[in-house]
Amino acid sequence: MYIYKTTGVCSKEIEFHVEASVLKEVKFYAGCPGSLQGISKLISGMDVDTAIEKLQGITCGGKNTSCPDQLAKALMLMKKEIA
Repeated sequence: MYIYKTTGVCSKEIEFHVEASVLKEVKFYAGCPGSLQGISKLISGMDVDTAIEKLQGITCGGKNTSCPDQLAKALMLMKKEIA
């Protein structure tokens, strides 16, 4: 299980579990509950690289990041740490 402290978004933390490069569980703490639960369910079972590709660069309102973008950053950091 990985825990990532977000910056610049409503969600405060993302917790996720990866097995064999596949996202098994993603949980956002705080933020927009319905949207974040939907994102979590949609990407569960997705390959980490595919998730990064789909989520990276998404912005929210006038912010230069979003909760999905923060998850992409967390996944990239995880990959860097295990490499």
